[in-house]
Amino acid sequence: MYLITNGRLFTRDPERPYIEDGAVAFEGERITAVGTEKELRLKYPQAQLIDAKGQLIMPAFINAHTHIYSGLARGLSINGYNPTNFYEILDGMWWKLDRELTLEDTKASAYATYLECIRNGVTTVFDHHASYKEIPGSLFAIADCAKEMGIRSCLCYEVSDRDGEAKCDEAIRENADFIRYCKEQKDPMLRAMFGMHALFTLSDKTFEKCVKANDGRTGYHIHICEGLNDVEDSRENYHMLPVERLEKWGILGEKTILGHCIHLTEPEMERIAESNTMVVNNPESNMGNAVGCSPVLKMFEKGVMLGLGTDAYTHDMLESLKVALTIQRHNAGMPNVAWNEVTTMLFHNNAKIAARYFDTPLGVIREGAAADIIVMDYLPFTPLSGDNLDGHMIFGMNGRQCRTTIANGRLLYLDRQFVDIDEEKLSAEILATAEKLWGRVNG
Repeated sequence: MYLITNGRLFTRDPERPYIEDGAVAFEGERITAVGTEKELRLKYPQAQLIDAKGQLIMPAFINAHTHIYSGLARGLSINGYNPTNFYEILDGMWWKLDRELTLEDTKASAYATYLECIRNGVTTVFDHHASYKEIPGSLFAIADCAKEMGIRSCLCYEVSDRDGEAKCDEAIRENADFIRYCKEQKDPMLRAMFGMHALFTLSDKTFEKCVKANDGRTGYHIHICEGLNDVEDSRENYHMLPVERLEKWGILGEKTILGHCIHLTEPEMERIAESNTMVVNNPESNMGNAVGCSPVLKMFEKGVMLGLGTDAYTHDMLESLKVALTIQRHNAGMPNVAWNEVTTMLFHNNAKIAARYFDTPLGVIREGAAADIIVMDYLPFTPLSGDNLDGHMIFGMNGRQCRTTIANGRLLYLDRQFVDIDEEKLSAEILATAEKLWGRVNG
């Protein structure tokens, strides 16, 4: 048994949100007790102590939409790449990259991503993968890395028609095989969704194949209305709106995640809400790709279950939170909106999204919840309490202030040192793989 002591505890549990001299006891995968340090030291005198050094103890973060396949792209410059629109970003950067990804590259990308997650206090990710050079086995390679690194992961493969029918069929099989694997293994840290890219890269024939291959076993993870491409393609080629097209194929539902959702009509938002479909906003990526601002405020009004992701633009959920707030205020022209919405997305709705796939409660520190706990370095120079923590996080904190990360009761990162991971060796191996990949991309 472990006991985290000597910290200010923020639980995200409305029944006991803040304990000034807090402590958390956990054994195995679950939290066994929450209370004051005095109480729990008396109760568990033999527990192994983790000293929070007077810092903040809180639930680990959840990233509801990211892309492991982009893990080796940091600093990459592609010859001739000068995009002027969203399609050129996809075709000139991301599709060009994923067409070169081997299984070795996929594994290196996963290791790089998971290292960054641990450093930033993220212990659960919903990933949307693509590696069109070598598709079979790619989700299984990521799963192996997830198990080794200790990060809870919900994985899927990005089906698309963009590289022809044979590759599309391989992608469909990879999803189907991995869904079956997860059902058989019943690993509490590993789940599967059925992934699809975006509507403008998916024919009705492909939708039919995907629905048949999934056979109702899990939900879908799909990009929709990120750029205007989906809107234009759905109207011109299928004479309907994008959400109507999803509804036609039975894609909507409580187990499905729609990524981005920028160019939606109000009736589409209402249909998403009525079907209890999840939406994940990725504000920093949307700004970087110049595709627009997701109508977060309107979707909240309509009752959409809306979470927060990063689209792999960052692995720092607090960075994504800050951008979510500022873009919504900028877009509305109002400096007094979006605070409740964006904090709800990260600190409450991401946990609700995770609960649709993982059995153990996440995003909260209370008895019986998953032992997903972080310690954040933060010495405030203004008053800090359970009532104003979010303000301190938005204006004073970032992910790299994480000093200790625990996932499912496993100590991954202690006082900024990886536990049971040779960071230097692993980073050198990732770098060597990235150098070879970059040579092929620009070859």
